[in-house]
Amino acid sequence: MSSLQTTLRMIKFEHSIFALPFALSGAWIAAQGMPNLADLSGILIAAVAARSAAMAFNRVVDRDIDATNPRTQERALVSGQLSLRYAVLFTALCSFLFVATAAWLSPLCGWLSLPVLGVLLGYSRLKRYGWFCHFGLGLALGIAPAGAWLAVAKDFDGAWGIPLWIGAGVLTWVAGFDLLYALQDVDHDRKEGLHSFPARFGSSATRFASMLCYVVAFLAWLQVGRQLEAGIAYFSGLGLVLAIFLFQHWLLRGDRLHRVPVVFFRINAWVGVVFFSALWLDLASLNLDA
Repeated sequence: MSSLQTTLRMIKFEHSIFALPFALSGAWIAAQGMPNLADLSGILIAAVAARSAAMAFNRVVDRDIDATNPRTQERALVSGQLSLRYAVLFTALCSFLFVATAAWLSPLCGWLSLPVLGVLLGYSRLKRYGWFCHFGLGLALGIAPAGAWLAVAKDFDGAWGIPLWIGAGVLTWVAGFDLLYALQDVDHDRKEGLHSFPARFGSSATRFASMLCYVVAFLAWLQVGRQLEAGIAYFSGLGLVLAIFLFQHWLLRGDRLHRVPVVFFRINAWVGVVFFSALWLDLASLNLDA
């Protein structure tokens, strides 16, 4: 139990909230409301297992990098709080749980979970090859809405484009905040030869790229509202999401990098919650009108 608790702290289990609301959004759209309990339970298990596998694998493959970075030297695998064998086993078990749950939801989901798992685990290696690594993380989370939609719909019939638009927004939103998060490690990344965007292009270009990603995310989610013919609840929520984007950049103005953890783990977590809440209210009002 002690090792499990250490592992959950290491992967910041509580931050599953980042992607989970967007997965639920895909499921809610497919079901035109709350999915049945079996599908909803399967989606929750698969989403949490997928993120846990991805985060644990990231800590495993990055342990050598974490050991040279003052910001990450206290992580469990570096400090010896957790054994490498346990972390690898935890990753394997979570990966198996993700694939097995996807297969239980539908055979199609089961087969597609295998390349998805490749994306979830593979993004951890991208920082060694190019500055596009931030978009790899975005893709890993951006798959969730389409996956959850398919888990409910069971096939590709229906409004398949809507969860893809949600996912496009998630991809660019995640890339946008990961760009800001990477500002903390510019000197370390350059020293270790890692290819983050800030290490390659500098702080000003990174902030501009992050804001551009946020604009694209907002436009993608605006398209979702148009396709759903959404009402005031959805677009009001989207306006609040835009305000959160702007507030993040305002907090980090003038290289106030000590605020990055607050922006990343507290303020940014509200984006998914606000988005799903607005969508849920909008779908609920449509069902009431019907």
